Formats: sequence, C-alpha cells, structure tokens
Amino acid sequence: MDKRYLLIILAALIVTAIIVALVLVTPDQTGGSIPFVSSDDGGGASLPLDTITLPPGFSIAVYAPDVPGARSLTHGPEGVIFVGTRGEGKVYAVLDRDGDRHADRVVTVATGLSMPNGVAYRDGSLYVAEVSRILRFDDIAGRLDKPPKPVVVNDGFPGDTTHGWKFIAFGPDGMLYIPVGAPCNVCLRADPRYASIMRMNPDGSDLGVFASGVRNSVGFDWDPRTGDLWFTDNGRDWLGDDLPPDELNFAPEMGMHFGFPYCHGEGIPDPEFNKGGSCDQFTLAAQPLPAHVASLGMRFYTGDSFPGEYHNQVFIAEHGSWNRRVPTGYRVSPGPTGEQYSCVV
Repeated sequence: MDKRYLLIILAALIVTAIIVALVLVTPDQTGGSIPFVSSDDGGGASLPLDTITLPPGFSIAVYAPDVPGARSLTHGPEGVIFVGTRGEGKVYAVLDRDGDRHADRVVTVATGLSMPNGVAYRDGSLYVAEVSRILRFDDIAGRLDKPPKPVVVNDGFPGDTTHGWKFIAFGPDGMLYIPVGAPCNVCLRADPRYASIMRMNPDGSDLGVFASGVRNSVGFDWDPRTGDLWFTDNGRDWLGDDLPPDELNFAPEMGMHFGFPYCHGEGIPDPEFNKGGSCDQFTLAAQPLPAHVASLGMRFYTGDSFPGEYHNQVFIAEHGSWNRRVPTGYRVSPGPTGEQYSCVV
C-alpha cells in the first residue's frame, strides 16, 4: 500500500477516535504493555494499528469499519453517532445499541449532498452542513430506516467548493457556528463572509460573522470551564516547508480578526498582502502548530476514561501534509497544556 495513502487512512481513523468522545483510544486496565488490535474484523480494509505510537497504558481499536469517507462526527441520542463525509455526499448513522463500544450497524441517512462534512445534533434534529446551505433532519433517531426530507434552515452561504466544506457545532449560547473558508490559497474578498466563522440561531435567523481573518477552520470547541471558543486554522501554502504555521486560536468575544490574509501565526506578515507590514492590529495565534499538518478535529477532553491529567486537555487531530517534501502530521497532538503524545506512522 502507498505510504501516503496509508498515512491518510490512519489520520482518518485518528479523527474518528478523537471526536467520538475518544472511545476508541482507551487506557489499558491491566496496566501492562500496550495491546494492539488487528482491524481486519470482517468489515473493512485491514489497518496496521500496530504502527501507531500511543502513550503507555493506552490501546486503540476500530469502532466501525464500514463508514466510507468518514469525516466529522457528532453524538446523537444514546448509541448513535452521526457521520458526515465530503466527496461521498453521504451522511451515516453508526449504531452501538448494546453499548460495547463496537458498532452494530451503519445506516445511510442521506445521499446526493454537496460535501456534507459538518454534522450537529440538537433537540432531536440532525443539522448537516453542505457547501452553501444548512439542512435539518427532524426526529431523525426514530426514522433512521426511512429518513425525513430535510428542511433548509439557511441557504445564504457562498457556493465555492475550495475550502467550502464546513465543520459545525452548537455553542454554549445555543447558536450554531459555521465556518466559511477562503475560496483560495491566499486572497482578499470584499464579501465579509469569506475567511470567517459565522453563527446563527437554530432556525437560521440572525446569521452573522463571529470572527474574521480565519483562513480555513475545520475544528473548534468551547472551553468547558469558561465557555470561550477555541479553533484550529489551516495556514496558507507555497511559502516553503516550514511556513506559515497552522494555528490554535482563542476567541473569547465576537468581532476579533485573526490576521488572514495579512498575517500568520504569531506575527508573520504575508509577503503578498502585507510585506514589511505590522501585525499589531490583529489577534495572533494562541499556539502556533507545525506548518502544513492540516489541523482538523479539535476537542477539549471531558470524559472519565483517561487519567486525570488529560481532563480539560485540548486534543488536535492532524490530517497531515499534502505538499510538504517531508510529510508531517498524521497524529493526535495536545493543545496548550500537557505532555506531547503523538499517534504517528
């Protein structure tokens, strides 16, 4: 198998593990060496899990082998995980009815959608983000085998497919947060929706920009202690192997500008849009991440399976580079606190 393809498969597996409440990577209760599990369990391609490096006392296993193109995930009612995709145009429901942390069934609940990457669940309804609109599937958990026709909640988003796929999530304020990526590698558009994180009410009303200067965020979460928003942002390309960094950013209030396309990282002026200029007027990265790691899923860990030092720790799923001469990423890395543990090939 081609190594780059193998890395991408493993990165997808890591994203699944981190977003589904980290149920796949669990402490080894025996306290002994790390047990590695073969994924060739009758459903999907065999994944070489024994090549993934884990912290002492942890193990990893496949939760659901038959979910082609799995991208973003969200918890539904007990025993149900909803999964979005990109190129497949599908949304799945992954069922674990007996609670044994292994999926019993995968149901396709929607097909023919435009990059339905983002999924969020609230008050019995599944919200799905296409490129240019947000859909809602009402009472979905009770109608998995005969899903309802979706309601169009809001169709007021740009139709550009470059960075057009969306991660979505409900914030502690009850509003749905939706990023709109820059439709380019690096550019400036007059439309303020581009390169932003937007938010709206669950019914689609009051859509507006929450944060600007965000090139392409595909993951965010709120600090469980303060309710403040943190998000990852993917840096631009073609400034070399090591510039600019990807970013972990902190947005405690509405109206902040995080620099794109003028500045990157902790204050690197863009050579096309701000050569020799200042970055003082922008909010800089709370933590720069390695260049080109393609930071995607980002979560505060609030579970009770991991040791105490992981509680409220940020975990970032790095998809991995696509154009760096020496590939980088393909791992789960910590945020501002905690010791560096990585899942790597």
